[in-house]
Amino acid sequence: MISDKNAGALEAVLFASGGPVALKDLASILNTDARAARKMIDGLAESYELENRGIKIVRFDDAYQMCTNPEFFPFIEALGKTPKTRALTPALMETLAIIAYKQPATKTDIENIRGVNADHAVNRRREYGLVNDAGRADAPGRPVLFATSEDFLRMIGISSLEELPGLPEISKEDDG
Repeated sequence: MISDKNAGALEAVLFASGGPVALKDLASILNTDARAARKMIDGLAESYELENRGIKIVRFDDAYQMCTNPEFFPFIEALGKTPKTRALTPALMETLAIIAYKQPATKTDIENIRGVNADHAVNRRREYGLVNDAGRADAPGRPVLFATSEDFLRMIGISSLEELPGLPEISKEDDG
């Protein structure tokens, strides 16, 4: 019987690898020999089969990989057909607008315009793929410069930044 700790370690390694892991590497990671590692893998694979789990462990020559159970393919296929929507918060929309009109812009530029800390909005930019790093500013600390991506243009339905609507003129009288 495989211990819970070894089963957890084995699952974590196979899951994180994203591909086949050689038996000798698994044995080394689990601090055991190849025969004992194979026994652990076989035990875990058997428990997945007996419990009719959504994943299984597949052997490729002398390597192992965690894969989805083919029995559940229709569910995975349905997931692929489900449209992925990501809600952009008003703070993220503001940040995108600032970057789009000012680019390249630093985090400090964004914070000066918005008047609030922009850590969260700037950190989320990578998740959405709407903003890219555009180098570093020639300023103290060499802050990262941000620019919009092609995905940003597609999302808002334009082919270039020149198509962005113009900003309204603000006179001193409007400033209060």
